[in-house]
Amino acid sequence: MPFPELNLSLGLTDNDGSIFYAGSGEGKVVVRTDSALKKHTISITISEQQVGIVNLKTHFEGADIPAEIEIPTYQMIVTDDKTNEKEIYKVTRDTFFYKKQTTKKGLWSFLGLKFLAPKNFLFENIPFEPLKEDMEIFDISKYRKLNQEELTYTFQKEGQNVQIYSGDINRLKIEKGTSYFLIVDEKKGQRFIGDILYREKFLKITPNVKLHIIKRKEVSKGMETNKEGSTNRLVYI
Repeated sequence: MPFPELNLSLGLTDNDGSIFYAGSGEGKVVVRTDSALKKHTISITISEQQVGIVNLKTHFEGADIPAEIEIPTYQMIVTDDKTNEKEIYKVTRDTFFYKKQTTKKGLWSFLGLKFLAPKNFLFENIPFEPLKEDMEIFDISKYRKLNQEELTYTFQKEGQNVQIYSGDINRLKIEKGTSYFLIVDEKKGQRFIGDILYREKFLKITPNVKLHIIKRKEVSKGMETNKEGSTNRLVYI
């Protein structure tokens, strides 16, 4: 178990009866130990601000299912209370699972030639959102799992499995029953992993890791795509 970091400070006394008296007599400056113990915190904030999209492989079996789909990305900020250095990342907040194939209504459908009509694909969204407050905070320190290529924090909230994942997002097979926050960076998650390891090393002792999730005003229940995986529409009802 790592030892907490001690804050040290210089202390003097004005009591001339004390052996630590620092007035005109023989007393000298002494070092005392503060009673406060300091353990630092890394903060990860997932915002409601959408900043782009990422193409994510589906890994679903079936020749007609799109090989990849478009997923919105949101701003994520990482900082700590000692260096105050801030890094900005992109992260997904929606977890889509293939539900069914539909036929686009149009001329071919009207003529009874549905097999010629364009196909649409409906994906169900199972996101993780704060339910009561505009922002929820979670202590995820003990849920950290690291190997050479991946860093994950996996925890449960009210029976829902939640995972923050940093690594090669297109190698990750999405498991039903889990809501994912996939960290998107240009080095297949290695920039985020390096950032966390740097902060842990600089802070000297194992820090707390606090996850802040800001509630979105609108969250889709599903998404409809074409065969190429481009989004036709988001479903809100």
